[in-house]
Amino acid sequence: MSRKAIMCVDDELIILLSLKQELANYFGNRFLYESAMDAYEAMKIIDELVTEGVVVILIITDWLMPGLKGDEFLIKVRERHPGIKSIMITGQADEAAIRRAKTEAGVSEVLRKPWSRDGLIGAIQACVPEEA
Repeated sequence: MSRKAIMCVDDELIILLSLKQELANYFGNRFLYESAMDAYEAMKIIDELVTEGVVVILIITDWLMPGLKGDEFLIKVRERHPGIKSIMITGQADEAAIRRAKTEAGVSEVLRKPWSRDGLIGAIQACVPEEA
């Protein structure tokens, strides 16, 4: 049986810790929870996980990060790993970036910061198959 992972990406450590805590509280040990503080680190971790046979099923990422914004990052992920679903969390993305994330990167949901726990869990459940 393959292991499944959810990747969280944000340049603010407190956001990463909060996301991972929300995930662990709701989903328990159903998934591996990985995190990165920028898109380049995240891509490296995703590639390593895939090489190790871990199935990355979901990426939850911020939009405004140094180096590569969330929509640009998710477009690159989709090119390399088209099966990974994604959710973007933002406090600053404009409508053009949100449209681009949905159309070019296939983002399933865009949540505004601060997110609600129910909104986050609902968005994740919509992306994650029940048997995962």
